[in-house]
Amino acid sequence: MMKLWFFVLILLISAQGFAIDDHQLANPEQQKTYEIIISELRCLVCQNQTIADSNAELASDLRRQVFEMLQQGKSKEDIIQFMTDRYGDFVLYNPPLKTKTALLWLGPIAFLITGFIMIFWFIRRKKTAAIMPIDKDKQEKMRRLLSENNESSAENGDQS
Repeated sequence: MMKLWFFVLILLISAQGFAIDDHQLANPEQQKTYEIIISELRCLVCQNQTIADSNAELASDLRRQVFEMLQQGKSKEDIIQFMTDRYGDFVLYNPPLKTKTALLWLGPIAFLITGFIMIFWFIRRKKTAAIMPIDKDKQEKMRRLLSENNESSAENGDQS
């Protein structure tokens, strides 16, 4: 049984090797630009990985397309513009703050502020409820019930 688990573990580790990119440009500056671009573009299939990290076929196609565009002499800005024109701002791993992406950037902040307001409101409400004075009728009723309880305990010989 242990050998089976070891074999499965080796297969899982070796599967990560398929994400290695074999695109090498002759110009070191272009190679660096290539690596920067593929680390800034989101895999549209995985959505939580860059195309540099993804094993998806679409990510592989996008890496190839970026490679070919760099070979054609296109700049980083041209390639990013082409990708955003084709796939929208969602293809960028860090999309710019625009009206279309405002919810992506401001949504977590809005939830955080709402959470703090709710916590403050609940704490304040609880303190207010604890401080509220009890009216005289209720106090008298509680005294009467407590004294009746004490008298019945005394009659039963139950001293508490």
